[in-house]
Amino acid sequence: MIGTTIEWYDFFLYASAAGLVFGSLFFAPAGAEFATILSFATVGVSFLFRPLGAFLAGHFGDKIGRKAMLVVTLILMGSATTLIGFLPTYEQIGMAAPLLLVLLRIVQGLSTGGEWGGAVLMAVEHAPDGERGRYGAFPQIGVPIGLLLASGVLALMTGVISPGDAFLEWGWRVPFLLSFVLIVVGIIVRRAVDESPVFLEIAAKKEEAKTPILTLFRKHWLLVLLAALTFAGNNAAGYMTTGGYLQNYATTPVADGGLVGMERTPVLLAVAGASVVWLVCTFAAGVVSDRIGRRNTYIIGWIAFLATLSCSSRS
Repeated sequence: MIGTTIEWYDFFLYASAAGLVFGSLFFAPAGAEFATILSFATVGVSFLFRPLGAFLAGHFGDKIGRKAMLVVTLILMGSATTLIGFLPTYEQIGMAAPLLLVLLRIVQGLSTGGEWGGAVLMAVEHAPDGERGRYGAFPQIGVPIGLLLASGVLALMTGVISPGDAFLEWGWRVPFLLSFVLIVVGIIVRRAVDESPVFLEIAAKKEEAKTPILTLFRKHWLLVLLAALTFAGNNAAGYMTTGGYLQNYATTPVADGGLVGMERTPVLLAVAGASVVWLVCTFAAGVVSDRIGRRNTYIIGWIAFLATLSCSSRS
């Protein structure tokens, strides 16, 4: 959970900054509206590389162990995030600035893709019978905690430490630079975790597949496709809140074409509050799934999600 929290702090920090400041800092020559589109495009780039990261982490996780891959993904993510904090803006180095930003975002996408699945797999493979839902919920709990930390730190910067123009000048960099401290903490924690007992059993029996990814798709391609499509819907709607869109929509000044024009700090605090609800519901769903099954729990969640979206569209 701690490792996943750190990974997703980095991921959501970028998404929030893309909605708040990256357009003006890295894509300003494109004009206000198109700069926003380009800024969000860099958020989307990472999603193109997350499947590749998942494939690589799954493949090598079956080869060298889950624990090793979780340390690798944590280092990759933290290093990319810290470097973003040092990155010069377009005004300072021209086109090299957005290109470097996209490159570092790709690294974030690769590491996130490997991180989430690997962490859940590690937790579930340690779980006793009848408690896999509860154990598997803990890595996912790290995702809303990461959003809570990212939104909270940004709110602290915009509301207290570097309000107004100071946030654009230097304040946005501080949360990215803090990622270096989190990397150290995460590595210490993950090195102390025992390797998955399932992997140790496979290694002892020398049953590792030579090409685990090809074996997966050859034997279970339909299950992989259905799982991906089923998860795509809630991700599409969820990332409108967590991916920076809401932050941009709510904070863009009316004078610049915005419709709401709210201050940054209350919007970030609202997102932080939503992440707490997300955390509680995730743990509750994990516990419930051990009693009524994963499928039934998922269907209940989808019904509640559909009802929420319907109410939101009318408000």
